[in-house]
Amino acid sequence: MATTLTKTDLGELIRLARVKRGLSWAEIAESIGKDPVWTVAALLGQHPLAAGDAATVASLLDLDDEAATVLQTVPYRGSDAATATDPTIYRFHEALAVYGPAIKELIHEEFGDGIMSAINFQMSVQRRPHPEGDRVVVTFDGKFLDYAWTHSAQEVSR
Repeated sequence: MATTLTKTDLGELIRLARVKRGLSWAEIAESIGKDPVWTVAALLGQHPLAAGDAATVASLLDLDDEAATVLQTVPYRGSDAATATDPTIYRFHEALAVYGPAIKELIHEEFGDGIMSAINFQMSVQRRPHPEGDRVVVTFDGKFLDYAWTHSAQEVSR
């Protein structure tokens, strides 16, 4: 039988099931021994879960076998156009539009010609008290990947 449940639809079911059961994202992450940010991204459709982790989450949230199977599939990563208009997500687009070129320059100055990996990557979200209102602290922690320009044997022999 073909699976008709999409990762996007499953993400919505998971959001509802989590609230219905009174679970925090951190509790779900702890149940599978994974980082909370990674776990939430996975459960919203951005990463596949190992079979055992998918079974644990399905049991915890009372999801069926089809949902456990969908949790294990490799996703098409990224988000749809509607997600980009969410105010919280849009602020990240806005911040990177304003500060992205400066971040790029500072990375290149510190590390050289390369990029920060979003594959070999960790992220954390924390709250920091502040007199004018609590602050959201988001840390991106990605491996630096230098551009390694190689030339084919044909180019070198010229």
